[in-house]
Amino acid sequence: MRKPKILCLPSKIKLEERENNMPDIVKVTYAQSGQSTKVNELGMREMQERSYELRDAQYLLLKAPPASGKSRALMYIALDKLINQGLKKVIVAVPERSIGRSFSPTKLISSGFFADWDPNPVYSLCTPGSDNGKVQAFKNFMDNDEKILICTHATLRFAFEELEEEKFDNILLAIDEFHHVSADTESILGYLLRSLMKKSNVHIVAMTGSYFRGDNVSILLPEDEIKFTKVTYNYYEQLNGYTYLKSLGIGYHFYQGRYTSAISEILDTDKKTILHIPNVNSGESTKDKHNEVDFIIDAIGSVENQDPETGVIHVRRYSDGKLLKIADLVEDEPRDRDRIINYLRTMKSLEDMDLIIALGMAKEGFDWPYCEHALTVGYRGSLTEIIQIIGRATRDSSNKTHAQFTNLIAQPDAADDEVKLAVNNMLKAITASLLMEQVLAPSFKFKTKLSDDDEAKPGEIKIRGLKEPSSKRVKDIIESDLNDLKATILQNDDMLKAMPGNVDPEVINKVLIPKIIKVKYPELSEDEVEEVRQYVVVDSVIKNGEIKETGDKRFIRMAGQFINIDDLHIDLIDRINPFQKAFEIISKSVTVPVLKVIQEAIEATRIQMTLEEAYILWPKINEFYRRFKKEPNFYSHDPLEKRLAEATIFLKEQKRKVQANG
Repeated sequence: MRKPKILCLPSKIKLEERENNMPDIVKVTYAQSGQSTKVNELGMREMQERSYELRDAQYLLLKAPPASGKSRALMYIALDKLINQGLKKVIVAVPERSIGRSFSPTKLISSGFFADWDPNPVYSLCTPGSDNGKVQAFKNFMDNDEKILICTHATLRFAFEELEEEKFDNILLAIDEFHHVSADTESILGYLLRSLMKKSNVHIVAMTGSYFRGDNVSILLPEDEIKFTKVTYNYYEQLNGYTYLKSLGIGYHFYQGRYTSAISEILDTDKKTILHIPNVNSGESTKDKHNEVDFIIDAIGSVENQDPETGVIHVRRYSDGKLLKIADLVEDEPRDRDRIINYLRTMKSLEDMDLIIALGMAKEGFDWPYCEHALTVGYRGSLTEIIQIIGRATRDSSNKTHAQFTNLIAQPDAADDEVKLAVNNMLKAITASLLMEQVLAPSFKFKTKLSDDDEAKPGEIKIRGLKEPSSKRVKDIIESDLNDLKATILQNDDMLKAMPGNVDPEVINKVLIPKIIKVKYPELSEDEVEEVRQYVVVDSVIKNGEIKETGDKRFIRMAGQFINIDDLHIDLIDRINPFQKAFEIISKSVTVPVLKVIQEAIEATRIQMTLEEAYILWPKINEFYRRFKKEPNFYSHDPLEKRLAEATIFLKEQKRKVQANG
C-alpha cells in the first residue's frame, strides 16, 4: 500500500507552455463523417461488414486499426462458421490475459444478427491460474461438445505440444494480435501455424492492427502468406469516419539529463493520459522503476490515499487542489497489480481514471476510450509497439476532439559513449512518425496517364510513365501490403543512414528501395519489383506532399514548389526523397550542437558507395561541374555535394582498375 507523502515542489506547473514544447511531426485532421461507427441491419460497423463478406475463406487475415471492432468481427465470422459452415469449434488466442475480455459474452441477436456470442466461462482461460491446469482444460475442450474456447498464446502453444495437428480439423483458430507470430524457425507460434496449415484443414482468422514486427523478421513465409484472403481497413477510413475525434498529433520532446526532470513539461494532468515509462534495460531508465513512478506522482501532487479494494491512488494536485485518480501498472506484486487491472477492466465513466502509469502493459488490446494523450518515454524498438500505443488514444469518445502521441526522447550528447546508439534511436523514433504519416493519410489510386485528355476519376491521380501492375501478386501487394512494405523499408539500416539528406533521392528510390523489396518478396521478377517500387515511391511522395485546389486544377507541393498534378511524371517523383520531411522538422527542433552530433554520427556509419549509386550520380556530377565550374568538394558542409565528391573519387578508382587490367 502506497503511503501518502509530500515533497517541496513548485506550486504550479506552467501548462500553457507545453504546447510549444511538443512540435508535431505529424498532424492530421478528419472529417468526422460518422461512417466507421454506423451499423447495418445486422448490427455490423463498416469494417465488420467488409470482413463478414469474406467469411467463407479458409484463411483470413484481418488488418485493421485499434477500435475498429476486430473482436466483434471475429464473433460474426466464427458464429457463421459454427452454424452455417459446419465447423465444430472455435479457439480464440490472445497475447495476454487482459485482452481476453474483448471476447466476453456479447448480445448480437438484439442488433439483428442470427446468434449471440456466448462462450462458456469454464473455457474462458484468460484467468489467474497455472499453465498446467489451463492446458488440461484446453485438452478437455478438444474432446467434448463445447464450442468456444478463449486462451492466451502461451496456453495455445503449450497445448499444441501435447496434441496432434489432426485434432484441429474442422476448427476455427483465431489469433489476435497476429504480429506476435514469426516466420523465424525459433518461433513456436509460427511453427504451430505452419504445421496446422500443412497437416490439418483448420480454418484461421488472423487479426492485427499492424502487420509487421520490430525485428525485421517476416510474420509469415511468402508461400504461406499468399494463401490468406486479406481484409484491409486503414487508419484513415477508421478515424475519418468517427463522430467526435477530429485530429491526431504525433510529436517529440527532447530532453537532456534524466527524463524524470523533464516529464512535468509535457505531462498535462488535465488530459486523460497513459504514460509508458522506459524499460529498465534502456538508456533512458534510471534502473529503479518504482522510484520513477513515485517521482512522477510526487511531481503532480500529494498522495492522499490508495483505495485498498481497487488499488487506485488518489493524488491532490498542487496547482489547484483537484483530486486525481492514478493507476500504477508498474507494480510487481501480482495481487496489487491484479486488483488495479480488474478496476481498469470495469471502468465505465470519464471520472473513473485520470492517469495510467505503465511499463509493459496497457498497449495492445487495452481499451480506455477516454484516453487523450499517449505519452511514451524512450525509443521503442518496435514500430508495431509504437502504433499499438498510439492506438490507445485514437478511440472515438465524446470527451475529446484531439488525440496526441508524444515521445520523450533523450538528446544525443557528444560526450556520451553511447552517442551512436542515441542517434540511431532518435532516427528510428522519427521513422515511426514517417510511417504513421503514411498510415494516417487518405489513400489514392494511381494510374498511368496516357495522354493530355486522359482525365482522372475522383480519388485517382494519373502519372505519366507509371507502370501498371502486371500480375495479381503485385496488385495484392499494392492494395494490401503497402504500409507493411514501407515499415520494412523504414526499418532498414541503410535507409536510416540515407534519409537525413546525405544520399541523393534517386539513389534512395532506385537503388535502396528495390533492394529491400527483393529481399521481402524474393518471388517477384525484376519487372514486378520495379512496379512495386514505383508505387511505393509515388504513394510516399504524394502523401508527404501538400495538395491544393485552384479553380479546376490541383497542385501538389513537392521539394519546395507547387506542381500541377496533371503534369506529374514518374521521373520527376523519383528525384524527390519521400522521407525527408520529418528530418527537416527535427533539424528545427534540436539545437545546432545536437544537430551536428546527429550528422557526425550518421557520417561515421555512412553506407558504402556502389556502382549503381555512382552511375545515378554521374549525370549530377557533370551538372554540378557545368554549374560551378569545379568538381564537387569532398570537404563540403553540404552532405549531397560531399556524396557527389565521393562518387567522383569512386568512379575514378573504378576507371583506374579497368585500365590497369587492360
